[in-house]
Amino acid sequence: MSKLLGKTALITGSTRGMGRAMAERFAMEGAAVVITGRDEAEGAAVEKGIREKGGKALFKRADVGIFDENVSLVETALNEYQSLDIVVANAAMLALGSVTDLTLIEWKRAMDVNLHSVFYLMKESIPHMQKEGGVILVTGSIAADKGFPNHAAYCTSKGAVRSLVKQAAVEYAPKIRINLIEPGPVDTTLYRSSAEAFPNAESILDEVPALVPMQRTGLPDDIASAALFLVSDEAKWITGSGFRIDGGVSAKG
Repeated sequence: MSKLLGKTALITGSTRGMGRAMAERFAMEGAAVVITGRDEAEGAAVEKGIREKGGKALFKRADVGIFDENVSLVETALNEYQSLDIVVANAAMLALGSVTDLTLIEWKRAMDVNLHSVFYLMKESIPHMQKEGGVILVTGSIAADKGFPNHAAYCTSKGAVRSLVKQAAVEYAPKIRINLIEPGPVDTTLYRSSAEAFPNAESILDEVPALVPMQRTGLPDDIASAALFLVSDEAKWITGSGFRIDGGVSAKG
């Protein structure tokens, strides 16, 4: 398997969940992967696992909500692998609470991680991609269109990210393709933490599969499969698009 042979991919939020699944899948397809997150132990484990399977990987700790750390991530990819072909802006946080309950600090932090980091990463990576071309993939959410209880910051940030993807895709085509994936209920740490926002917190995760047309919660590998297609040459005429990967949840309205 070599859909990404010779490519370098930088994936934020890749020490666990969907980001980790993407990193492992991209490496399996031949990409050199820069893994990043805030947990040193988790990052080292992902790097080790990829290397043990013969892949190329490097973990660099970073808080993507800080502009300078995004600059450092791009520099690391270029210095280590001499190219930057694929960027996946996947890092996210919840900051649970309603508009009236959230503190200003919590609101700002959610925007820094979920929205501003996408802008920061684009701002730093696009100039390096404009000569040879490249692909940027952003992880949004079906929350951009739905009002989940106590998800004010999360829903807002994901809606804004969708607009940013569309605008940037038009601005930087044809050299750079920029797309959005919008996962539904996928079994990750973030998803499990989100249950706390609902009145039926103790039971809601068990109830979700019955509400999904495909009759199950999604897996990180489901998202990684779609991401692989979108960053590969198989999707070379796709840009500015959003892809729902939610087992049919959105189709129910």
